[in-house]
Amino acid sequence: MESSPENDRELTLIEHLIELRSRLIKAIVAIVLVTLALAPFARQIYSRLAEPLVRYLPEGSSMIAIDVASPFLAPFKLVLILAILIAMPVVIYQLWAFVAPGLYRHEQRLARPLLIAAMLLFYAGCAFAYFVVFPVVFSFFTAMAPEGVAVMTDINRYLDFILVLFIAFGLAFQVPVATILLVAIGVTTPDSLAAKRGYVVVAAFAVAMLLTPPDMISQTLLALPVWALYELGIVMSRLLLNRNGQRDDGQAAGRDGEEPSGQ
Repeated sequence: MESSPENDRELTLIEHLIELRSRLIKAIVAIVLVTLALAPFARQIYSRLAEPLVRYLPEGSSMIAIDVASPFLAPFKLVLILAILIAMPVVIYQLWAFVAPGLYRHEQRLARPLLIAAMLLFYAGCAFAYFVVFPVVFSFFTAMAPEGVAVMTDINRYLDFILVLFIAFGLAFQVPVATILLVAIGVTTPDSLAAKRGYVVVAAFAVAMLLTPPDMISQTLLALPVWALYELGIVMSRLLLNRNGQRDDGQAAGRDGEEPSGQ
């Protein structure tokens, strides 16, 4: 018999709202605590983040601050965003603790690893952007500057630029999770996904063109990992179906011909 949600007691709307408020407060407190811990190091953190560009700036060039408050606001904005990313496991756990009692056990077994994988893949996408994409992109941009043009990037615009890349690569690395989820809920099959491989490659480059700056390097460096992760998602979804098939066969053999529950 299919197990019912773990929390069988019906909660009132007020009780749900009270619990949601409690979960949100805990998530916000986690973000605030991380922000306070990082705030004293805001300048060093920004300098570290700017290093992939500063490394390739011509001799005598430097980053600049156009707005009066930019030297303060840009590092603070970076610290706040970084605090959200660092505290994301706590935020996701609080959301999970609120939603999980309403899920069946088989749904929880599927959702837990997918949430963990999604979080780790987002971090991996950001790391890939910082360690692989940034050096290539910034070395290309600075090398292609016309003669007589001083490359001096505004710190706010640089921050906005790299945040777009972080988000783009973090989301792009969710492809295996999305693929496995679509197969798990029966929307598609691994064979169908494999047959559409050519369309996915074209779509990956099209999405990369929209999400990344208008240069072929960053677009290619986003599209190729998306393609590779799509292939990984197909492999993992096949393994998921094989495991579920073996489990279903074992359960069917153990029932010895009993009628399915709920019939």
